[in-house]
Amino acid sequence: MKSTPRTRAKADGLEPEYRFDYPKAKPNRFAGATQPGAVAVLLDPDVAQVFKNGHSVNAALRALLTTMPAANVRRKL
Repeated sequence: MKSTPRTRAKADGLEPEYRFDYPKAKPNRFAGATQPGAVAVLLDPDVAQVFKNGHSVNAALRALLTTMPAANVRRKL
């Protein structure tokens, strides 16, 4: 069997090609925790120190929404 020569990684550390081993794949354990229509957002570290969970972030954003003019707030369908 002929082996293919291994190419060097680029300067950014990424290989030109990756082979994914599907039989070893595991299901996403967080997939069931999200609700349909939800959006995942990454918080900056300084903000994450204040808001420890999604409930506190949502409460702050809902409070902010009450201060916005009604024309700028999207209504749920």
